[in-house]
Amino acid sequence: MPNNIADFLKSIKIQANDMSLYEIAFRHASYTHEKNLPSLESNQRLEFLGDAVLELVVTEHLYEKVYKDEGELTSLRSALVKGSHLAEVANKIQLNNCILLSAGEKSSQGEFKDYILANVMESLIGAIFLDKGLEKARRFILDYITPSLEKIMSTKSHISAKTRFQEEAQSQENTTPVYKLEKEAGPDHSKNFHMGVYLNEQLIATGSGSSKQKAEQDAARKALIIKGW
Repeated sequence: MPNNIADFLKSIKIQANDMSLYEIAFRHASYTHEKNLPSLESNQRLEFLGDAVLELVVTEHLYEKVYKDEGELTSLRSALVKGSHLAEVANKIQLNNCILLSAGEKSSQGEFKDYILANVMESLIGAIFLDKGLEKARRFILDYITPSLEKIMSTKSHISAKTRFQEEAQSQENTTPVYKLEKEAGPDHSKNFHMGVYLNEQLIATGSGSSKQKAEQDAARKALIIKGW
Protein backbone atom coordinates (compact mmCIF):
# COMPACT_ATOMS: atom_id res chain seq x y z
CA MET A 1 0.00 0.00 0.00
CA PRO A 2 1.65 3.29 -1.07
CA ASN A 3 1.81 5.68 1.89
CA ASN A 4 3.71 8.56 0.33
CA ILE A 5 3.76 10.28 -3.04
CA ALA A 6 7.00 8.67 -4.19
CA ASP A 7 5.67 5.17 -3.48
CA PHE A 8 2.37 6.01 -5.14
CA LEU A 9 4.04 7.28 -8.31
CA LYS A 10 6.13 4.12 -8.43
CA SER A 11 2.96 2.03 -8.19
CA ILE A 12 1.51 3.75 -11.28
CA LYS A 13 4.84 3.61 -13.15
CA ILE A 14 5.57 7.34 -13.07
CA GLN A 15 9.16 8.47 -12.53
CA ALA A 16 8.90 12.13 -11.58
CA ASN A 17 11.12 14.80 -13.06
CA ASP A 18 9.60 17.53 -10.89
CA MET A 19 8.24 16.09 -7.62
CA SER A 20 6.89 19.49 -6.58
CA LEU A 21 4.16 19.21 -9.22
CA TYR A 22 2.86 16.00 -7.65
CA GLU A 23 3.07 17.48 -4.16
CA ILE A 24 0.78 20.28 -5.34
CA ALA A 25 -1.51 17.77 -7.07
CA PHE A 26 -2.30 16.12 -3.73
CA ARG A 27 -2.71 19.40 -1.81
CA HIS A 28 -6.41 20.04 -1.25
CA ALA A 29 -7.60 23.65 -0.90
CA SER A 30 -8.66 22.98 2.72
CA TYR A 31 -5.03 22.12 3.54
CA THR A 32 -3.56 25.28 2.02
CA HIS A 33 -6.18 27.36 3.83
CA GLU A 34 -5.42 25.73 7.18
CA LYS A 35 -1.67 26.16 6.69
CA ASN A 36 -2.07 29.80 5.53
CA LEU A 37 -0.47 28.98 2.20
CA PRO A 38 -1.33 30.99 -0.92
CA SER A 39 -4.48 29.62 -2.56
CA LEU A 40 -2.56 29.13 -5.80
CA GLU A 41 -0.49 26.45 -4.04
CA SER A 42 -3.51 24.14 -3.82
CA ASN A 43 -4.29 21.59 -6.52
CA GLN A 44 -7.12 23.58 -8.12
CA ARG A 45 -5.13 24.93 -11.07
CA LEU A 46 -3.75 21.46 -11.85
CA GLU A 47 -7.29 20.11 -11.58
CA PHE A 48 -8.41 22.66 -14.18
CA LEU A 49 -5.63 21.56 -16.53
CA GLY A 50 -6.08 17.84 -15.89
CA ASP A 51 -9.80 18.04 -16.62
CA ALA A 52 -9.03 19.39 -20.11
CA VAL A 53 -6.33 16.78 -20.78
CA LEU A 54 -8.64 13.98 -19.61
CA GLU A 55 -11.48 15.13 -21.83
CA LEU A 56 -9.18 15.44 -24.86
CA VAL A 57 -7.67 11.97 -24.46
CA VAL A 58 -11.01 10.27 -23.77
CA THR A 59 -12.62 12.05 -26.73
CA GLU A 60 -9.81 10.96 -29.06
CA HIS A 61 -9.99 7.38 -27.74
CA LEU A 62 -13.74 7.17 -28.28
CA TYR A 63 -13.45 8.66 -31.77
CA GLU A 64 -10.90 6.02 -32.74
CA LYS A 65 -12.51 3.01 -31.04
CA VAL A 66 -16.29 3.50 -31.03
CA TYR A 67 -18.29 3.87 -34.23
CA LYS A 68 -21.38 5.56 -32.80
CA ASP A 69 -23.08 8.89 -33.45
CA GLU A 70 -22.16 12.10 -31.65
CA GLY A 71 -24.90 11.75 -29.05
CA GLU A 72 -23.79 8.32 -27.87
CA LEU A 73 -20.10 9.30 -27.95
CA THR A 74 -20.94 12.26 -25.73
CA SER A 75 -22.80 9.99 -23.28
CA LEU A 76 -19.90 7.54 -23.18
CA ARG A 77 -17.42 10.34 -22.56
CA SER A 78 -19.55 11.68 -19.73
CA ALA A 79 -19.66 8.22 -18.14
CA LEU A 80 -15.86 7.89 -18.29
CA VAL A 81 -14.97 11.35 -16.95
CA LYS A 82 -17.74 11.76 -14.37
CA GLY A 83 -16.73 12.15 -10.75
CA SER A 84 -18.06 8.83 -9.49
CA HIS A 85 -16.06 6.91 -12.08
CA LEU A 86 -12.87 8.86 -11.38
CA ALA A 87 -13.37 8.21 -7.66
CA GLU A 88 -13.77 4.50 -8.35
CA VAL A 89 -10.46 4.48 -10.22
CA ALA A 90 -8.82 6.54 -7.46
CA ASN A 91 -9.85 3.95 -4.89
CA LYS A 92 -8.44 1.12 -7.00
CA ILE A 93 -5.02 2.76 -7.24
CA GLN A 94 -5.14 3.85 -3.56
CA LEU A 95 -4.67 7.50 -4.37
CA ASN A 96 -6.42 8.52 -1.12
CA ASN A 97 -3.38 7.66 1.02
CA CYS A 98 -1.45 10.68 -0.30
CA ILE A 99 -4.09 13.45 -0.18
CA LEU A 100 -3.25 16.40 2.07
CA LEU A 101 -6.37 17.72 3.84
CA SER A 102 -7.18 20.09 6.66
CA ALA A 103 -7.75 18.56 10.09
CA GLY A 104 -11.48 19.16 9.76
CA GLU A 105 -11.72 17.57 6.32
CA LYS A 106 -9.55 14.69 7.52
CA SER A 107 -11.81 14.07 10.53
CA SER A 108 -14.80 13.74 8.18
CA GLN A 109 -12.82 11.21 6.07
CA GLY A 110 -12.49 13.60 3.16
CA GLU A 111 -9.99 11.29 1.51
CA PHE A 112 -12.87 8.89 0.79
CA LYS A 113 -15.32 11.47 -0.59
CA ASP A 114 -16.01 10.96 -4.29
CA TYR A 115 -15.73 14.61 -5.28
CA ILE A 116 -12.36 15.04 -3.56
CA LEU A 117 -10.99 11.83 -5.07
CA ALA A 118 -12.22 12.88 -8.53
CA ASN A 119 -10.65 16.32 -8.22
CA VAL A 120 -7.30 14.86 -7.16
CA MET A 121 -7.42 12.42 -10.07
CA GLU A 122 -7.77 15.39 -12.42
CA SER A 123 -4.97 17.31 -10.71
CA LEU A 124 -2.73 14.23 -10.92
CA ILE A 125 -3.36 14.05 -14.67
CA GLY A 126 -2.48 17.74 -14.90
CA ALA A 127 0.77 17.12 -13.04
CA ILE A 128 1.69 14.16 -15.26
CA PHE A 129 0.99 16.27 -18.35
CA LEU A 130 3.25 19.12 -17.19
CA ASP A 131 5.99 16.83 -15.87
CA LYS A 132 6.07 14.06 -18.47
CA GLY A 133 4.13 15.37 -21.47
CA LEU A 134 0.92 14.44 -23.24
CA GLU A 135 1.96 10.90 -24.21
CA LYS A 136 2.59 9.88 -20.60
CA ALA A 137 -0.67 11.49 -19.50
CA ARG A 138 -2.45 9.64 -22.30
CA ARG A 139 -0.84 6.35 -21.21
CA PHE A 140 -2.06 6.86 -17.63
CA ILE A 141 -5.61 7.61 -18.81
CA LEU A 142 -5.68 4.64 -21.19
CA ASP A 143 -4.28 2.32 -18.51
CA TYR A 144 -6.60 3.31 -15.68
CA ILE A 145 -9.66 5.25 -16.88
CA THR A 146 -10.77 4.07 -20.31
CA PRO A 147 -10.62 0.30 -19.58
CA SER A 148 -14.10 0.65 -18.05
CA LEU A 149 -15.50 1.48 -21.50
CA GLU A 150 -16.41 -2.11 -22.39
CA LYS A 151 -18.35 -2.60 -19.15
CA ILE A 152 -20.11 0.75 -19.54
CA MET A 153 -21.20 -0.14 -23.06
CA SER A 154 -22.29 -3.69 -22.20
CA THR A 155 -24.39 -2.56 -19.22
CA LYS A 156 -25.60 0.59 -21.02
CA SER A 157 -24.86 2.55 -17.87
CA HIS A 158 -23.98 5.59 -19.98
CA ILE A 159 -27.59 5.86 -21.15
CA SER A 160 -29.88 7.83 -18.87
CA ALA A 161 -32.75 6.03 -17.18
CA LYS A 162 -35.27 8.15 -19.10
CA THR A 163 -33.73 7.25 -22.44
CA ARG A 164 -33.53 3.56 -21.56
CA PHE A 165 -37.14 3.48 -20.36
CA GLN A 166 -38.36 5.24 -23.48
CA GLU A 167 -36.47 2.83 -25.74
CA GLU A 168 -37.83 -0.20 -23.88
CA ALA A 169 -41.39 1.17 -23.78
CA GLN A 170 -41.38 1.77 -27.51
CA SER A 171 -39.85 -1.63 -28.19
CA GLN A 172 -41.85 -3.70 -25.71
CA GLU A 173 -45.21 -1.95 -25.65
CA ASN A 174 -45.16 0.30 -28.71
CA THR A 175 -45.84 3.40 -26.61
CA THR A 176 -43.97 6.46 -25.34
CA PRO A 177 -43.72 7.32 -21.62
CA VAL A 178 -45.46 10.47 -20.37
CA TYR A 179 -44.23 12.30 -17.25
CA LYS A 180 -46.61 14.26 -15.05
CA LEU A 181 -46.03 16.39 -11.98
CA GLU A 182 -47.73 14.64 -9.07
CA LYS A 183 -46.85 17.18 -6.40
CA GLU A 184 -44.20 19.60 -5.21
CA ALA A 185 -43.29 20.59 -1.69
CA GLY A 186 -40.96 22.86 0.21
CA PRO A 187 -39.94 26.53 -0.01
CA ASP A 188 -38.96 28.09 -3.33
CA HIS A 189 -35.24 27.82 -2.60
CA SER A 190 -35.50 24.12 -1.69
CA LYS A 191 -38.26 22.53 -3.72
CA ASN A 192 -38.85 18.80 -3.87
CA PHE A 193 -40.67 17.54 -6.95
CA HIS A 194 -42.57 14.28 -7.39
CA MET A 195 -43.02 13.12 -10.98
CA GLY A 196 -45.03 10.16 -12.23
CA VAL A 197 -44.23 8.19 -15.35
CA TYR A 198 -47.17 6.77 -17.29
CA LEU A 199 -47.59 4.21 -20.05
CA ASN A 200 -50.93 4.33 -21.85
CA GLU A 201 -52.29 6.52 -19.03
CA GLN A 202 -51.30 3.94 -16.40
CA LEU A 203 -49.01 5.16 -13.61
CA ILE A 204 -45.94 2.93 -13.53
CA ALA A 205 -43.75 4.66 -10.94
CA THR A 206 -43.13 7.96 -9.17
CA GLY A 207 -39.81 9.60 -8.45
CA SER A 208 -38.60 12.59 -6.49
CA GLY A 209 -35.81 15.12 -6.78
CA SER A 210 -34.73 18.72 -6.38
CA SER A 211 -35.77 19.42 -9.98
CA LYS A 212 -38.40 18.01 -12.30
CA GLN A 213 -35.65 16.52 -14.46
CA LYS A 214 -34.08 14.67 -11.52
CA ALA A 215 -37.49 13.45 -10.38
CA GLU A 216 -38.18 12.14 -13.89
CA GLN A 217 -34.89 10.24 -13.93
CA ASP A 218 -35.73 8.76 -10.53
CA ALA A 219 -39.17 7.72 -11.77
CA ALA A 220 -37.66 6.14 -14.88
CA ARG A 221 -35.12 4.17 -12.82
CA LYS A 222 -37.90 2.78 -10.65
CA ALA A 223 -40.08 2.03 -13.66
CA LEU A 224 -37.28 0.00 -15.29
CA ILE A 225 -37.09 -2.15 -12.17
CA ILE A 226 -40.87 -2.53 -11.91
CA LYS A 227 -41.17 -3.54 -15.56
CA GLY A 228 -38.13 -5.80 -15.38
CA TRP A 229 -36.40 -3.99 -18.23
